[in-house]
Amino acid sequence: MARQQRFPHLVGSKWTATREMWGWRHFQVVNRKNQGKLVFAEMVASCDHQVRFWLNAQLLKDQSLWQSGWRSLAAPENQGFI
Repeated sequence: MARQQRFPHLVGSKWTATREMWGWRHFQVVNRKNQGKLVFAEMVASCDHQVRFWLNAQLLKDQSLWQSGWRSLAAPENQGFI
């Protein structure tokens, strides 16, 4: 019986970091690497393709760090604007 691949739709997926990383928030997965039981994703900034890094794909499940898709910044609340 074939083993099910972990993170089968990883390559090509788009992500928004909750905080800026290397000056950017929007990234796309361009490559994946399996190392034992771990899966790593190569992230590339959407506006600067020279900004690249590898990330444990499990971290993409942490919503305090990453949100799926490209999201806009949330509007600041209660700043006295009408």
